[in-house]
Amino acid sequence: MDLLDHRAAILPEDADDALLLARLHDPRDGGPSVVVVRDGRFADLTPITPTVAHVLDHPAPAAFAAEAPATRTWSVDEVLHATLTGRRDVPHLLAPCDIQVLKACGVTFVRSMIERVIEERAAGDRAGAAAIRARVREVIDGHIGELVPGSPAAARAKEVLIAEGLWSQYLEVGIGPDVEVFTKAPVLSAVGLGADVGIWSRSTWNNPEPELVLAVDSRGRAVGATLGNDVNLRDVEGRSALLLGKAKDNNASCAIGPFIRLFDDAFTIDDARALDISLTVTGDGGFRLESLSSLSEISRDPLDLVAQVTGPLHQYPDGLMLFTGTMFAPTQDRDAPGEGFTHHPGDVVRISAPRLGSLVNTVAHSEQAPPWTFGIRALMGNLARRGLL
Repeated sequence: MDLLDHRAAILPEDADDALLLARLHDPRDGGPSVVVVRDGRFADLTPITPTVAHVLDHPAPAAFAAEAPATRTWSVDEVLHATLTGRRDVPHLLAPCDIQVLKACGVTFVRSMIERVIEERAAGDRAGAAAIRARVREVIDGHIGELVPGSPAAARAKEVLIAEGLWSQYLEVGIGPDVEVFTKAPVLSAVGLGADVGIWSRSTWNNPEPELVLAVDSRGRAVGATLGNDVNLRDVEGRSALLLGKAKDNNASCAIGPFIRLFDDAFTIDDARALDISLTVTGDGGFRLESLSSLSEISRDPLDLVAQVTGPLHQYPDGLMLFTGTMFAPTQDRDAPGEGFTHHPGDVVRISAPRLGSLVNTVAHSEQAPPWTFGIRALMGNLARRGLL
């Protein structure tokens, strides 16, 4: 793949009209720079805004990113080429967020909600999932599809499902008044474009979760959007919901990128609400899986999710990145009939949306993926040594 191919494969289709915020690591600096895409170059904003959080918290982030003076630039084509080919000795992209808290909302689509119920009833054993899926869908589908979470109709559906013996903790957060919210990963631990994305080696039933991720500032405003992979270990969470931390938060298990597209007149929250997010997984033996997740089918509006996470109950002085959930829950068999999909190491995962670009990662066991070593102390120390704090 040549430089132009890399550019076309990763940038949004309307990149010339997009305000794309990113983080770039230049080995000469030993740490990250905050950059914005301008005229085929990554323009460095770090001397006036040392973190992405500073940009997002500006009263008008898009206007600031468009107009702020840049001290130096790097070629977009060359940086993307290095990022996708694993070159870490030259400038390359990182996850586009930094000191924001990494939060996620789950069970926000009907299809994935039903699969969570199946995982629970299968107790994490994928071999029995097919039979359980048929029974659960027979009872649930007719009651769930058009329900508004927290509505009186949802409360009546709950009564029906309890009577059928099929009520579940996942249905509670799927159609009840309160959304599931959890911390996906520690601050600064997200991996970006071209990096390994991790699964626990003990897991035998797992999958990617392609999602819209909202960039939210300290005041609770959604100011931009990007793509994310909320990697999920279905067998681990299926054994017990109390294992959610082990299922969700492992080395390299949170991928975000390639850019944060800031909201402006050319791309608004309404455009984000209308996105179709595509997923392609390619692997050994010619395996290929394709799927599409449509934000138009989300059960809870993205801004409703933001409102449930932020506000008087909880504050985020450095902002947050909020995964909004996925309708993707693969049932395509891979290893044996009736066992559904699971990752193999070496799988290439591509998550794309025409207005946000493409996030591409390769699956590895978390234990073998590059360890996370650059935390908050390292970031503050690096910025201080560079005279940026």
